[in-house]
Amino acid sequence: MSVKFLFRLFVATLATFAVDASASNDVDPAAAWEHYAKQGFAAEPRVRFPHETCFRIAALEYDLPYTLLLAVARGESDFDEMARSKANAHGVMQILWPITAQHLGIYRLSELYEPCTNIDAGARYLKEMIRRYDGDIHLALAAYNYGPERISVSGVDIPSGATWYSSYILRHLDFVLSGSRGSEPGTDHLYSEFGRSTLLSFGEPYRAAAFVAGLEQRSPGLRLDWFRKGTGEFTVVLIYADRNEFERSAGLLRHAGFPLAK
Repeated sequence: MSVKFLFRLFVATLATFAVDASASNDVDPAAAWEHYAKQGFAAEPRVRFPHETCFRIAALEYDLPYTLLLAVARGESDFDEMARSKANAHGVMQILWPITAQHLGIYRLSELYEPCTNIDAGARYLKEMIRRYDGDIHLALAAYNYGPERISVSGVDIPSGATWYSSYILRHLDFVLSGSRGSEPGTDHLYSEFGRSTLLSFGEPYRAAAFVAGLEQRSPGLRLDWFRKGTGEFTVVLIYADRNEFERSAGLLRHAGFPLAK
């Protein structure tokens, strides 16, 4: 058998294992966000993220958790102020042009590439959604992604993709709150200092999620994440704080049957 065939077989097996294994272990995003609303508003991130001043000003202005804004930005663009999606969403918080942007009082596309303007707009829109859904962050995030006209105030019949998005941002919140395993809240460790190695890209979000879940079940010590890219791809990456963590993670991947390319 060729190496390429074995690799494909490994990925298919792992994805199937992940879907089966995670069926009974999935975190309920609605319950998780409710817990966060009660416990996590005052939490500080473990590392320092890009555009920190813009995020802190927006959090204060709209009475939103700083860590929530960071989680949305990480999931939407990974803090890239020049990000643009196939759906015509732009900037750090991926503001849809022109409908959502003009609803927020932004009439020049170039303004969406100004980080503070974009972050302010995203925070304002998220606050609007949170008010619309009576403080329910899960439904607010579903509407942020899908549009409020597609998410009922009662929360009945939420599209599966909207529930996926809520879970996706919840995963990015976990990184914001945990960051570097050895760091303390308020550390000066910069997000840009983290290394990352791309493992695979998928055309569908559930495949990326299943692949990550499978690897994490086989090797719990791995720090993995996946990002939605503007090209419509979903990229799985290995994240590490230093060379020692990289070597340890590479060993875990080898043990799981997924050696990193040299």
